[in-house]
This record gives sequence, C-alpha cells and structure tokens, in this order.
Amino acid sequence: MENYLYTSSVDLTTLAKLIQRPDVQGVQVLYRWKMLEPSEGQYDFSQITKDLQYLQIQHKKLFIQVQDRSFSPTPQGIPQYLMTDPAYDGGAAPQYDDSGKVVGWVAEQWVPAVSNRFQALLSALSKSLDGKVAGVNLPETSVTVNPAQEQARSGYTCDKHVDSVINNMVFARSVFKQSQVVQYVNFWCGSDEAGNEYLSRTFATAQKDGIGLGGPDVVPWKPYAMNHSAYPYFNQNKGKLSLIAMAVQEPDLQYIDPKTGKLCTKDDFTRFATDYLGANVIFWATSAPWLQQS
Repeated sequence: MENYLYTSSVDLTTLAKLIQRPDVQGVQVLYRWKMLEPSEGQYDFSQITKDLQYLQIQHKKLFIQVQDRSFSPTPQGIPQYLMTDPAYDGGAAPQYDDSGKVVGWVAEQWVPAVSNRFQALLSALSKSLDGKVAGVNLPETSVTVNPAQEQARSGYTCDKHVDSVINNMVFARSVFKQSQVVQYVNFWCGSDEAGNEYLSRTFATAQKDGIGLGGPDVVPWKPYAMNHSAYPYFNQNKGKLSLIAMAVQEPDLQYIDPKTGKLCTKDDFTRFATDYLGANVIFWATSAPWLQQS
C-alpha cells in the first residue's frame, strides 16, 4: 500500500519536509478545470509540469486530480466560457445543502457539449502527460443539484448524469494508455435501488476496461456510508480492479469511529481502507496528525 499527500495546487516546495518523508511515495494535486483551460481550446499545463519536475527530483510520483466542481457558493473552478456561451446550457449547475443553500457548483457533464469539452481536456492532458504521471483522478460521482430545476434548465436526468460519468472514465482510459485512471465513486443519484444498479454498472465497467476506482473520503464503519455508498462494492470487488485509491481528507480527520468512540488514528484509517475497501493507495490530507510527527 502506498501513501500519497493530497493537496490543492500550491507551491510544492512548501511541503518539502512532508514530500521527503520515506513513507510518502508521492503527491496527489488537485487542478481545477478553469486553471487548465483558461479559455476555450487554450490549455495551460505549466503548473502540472512544474510540479512533476519538482517531484521527479525528489524521486516521488504525481497523481493529478482534474476537478470539474467547486465546494463554495461561487463556481470559481469552471471555465468562464462554459457559463457564458449558450451552447453549453449554463455550463455549471448549483449544488445545494439540505436547507436549500447553494454550497457548490458542478460542471453539467450530462450536457453533451460540456462533456465533449471535458474529454477534449483529458485528451490534451494525455498527449502531454501519459506515462509521466502516476495517474489521473476523475471527480466524485455525487452531485446535489435540484433535479427538477436542472431538468428544465439543462435537460438533467439521473440516467444522463450516470452515463456522462461512465463515458468520461472510459474515455480517459482510452487516451491514458500508460498512466493509471481512477474514477472517484461515492454516491449516485436516485433511489437506493437505482443507486445499486448504477454502482454495479460502474464496477463492472471498471473491471472490463482496466479503470481504477476510489473515493474522496475514508470514514470507517460510518453507518450511512456502509448502507448507501460504494463501500460494500469496494469490499465485494477487492482484488478485481486495476487500482483502488482512497482519500483521507480534512473533514475525515474529525470523524469519530463508532466502534471506538474516538478519533480515527492512521492505523484505523489504513486498516479500514486496505482490509475492507481493498485500497492500494491512500491520499492523505497534509494536516493528518501522523504527517506532522517528526
């Protein structure tokens, strides 16, 4: 099992001490779509190249996470042209919390014109980076849009959303022939019955096409996740996927294990991720307590 740091795009030299740890094999860096494609068809991968060169000097590996959403009230990570050109039906959809407050935005991948642009980005990335980076992560499956509102505005349906995600991960695998491809899968839209059907399809496709799967959170034995997320599917498919890569992000570090009543330790996270989920790689938030120890 390999340990990677997880971070948004920053100056990696500020993480030098963590990167140089012998128990850290590399870094997963999040790059927002807007940063990689500042204007339509014009790509800028200079930050990835800089990060890759720095890590190669340190004899460490790089996973790139291509982010098509933001978790704030403003859609700062999505290219402006998607939201201003009528051809993209708005380009991005607001995501809501249970109170109806806008808490994020997600690219409308279910709009063919939008997913075509995302796949063009993946194709351009592969031409520059395939075989040079350890892998590429695609965003999580969960969205919390208003279904009726988005259907009227952009033609959203749950089936279209699922189709677009699966099509994107299959496309990514077709262009990244050497580097790993990992689709984050946590929750699907719709009822539990529909969600189970979507999860079965996702895992079957990943196995058939050699696509890795993973998730943005490790929360050991959390009842809701055990009953409604992809967790049981990871357990059932241990050893059957090309790669399983899970992330322990900042909110997870505050999670109380229901079996112990205490904050999870590194061993708790690692044991659940490897023994139950079958993880080969864990991406750790840099604030994880074990990383702060000398």
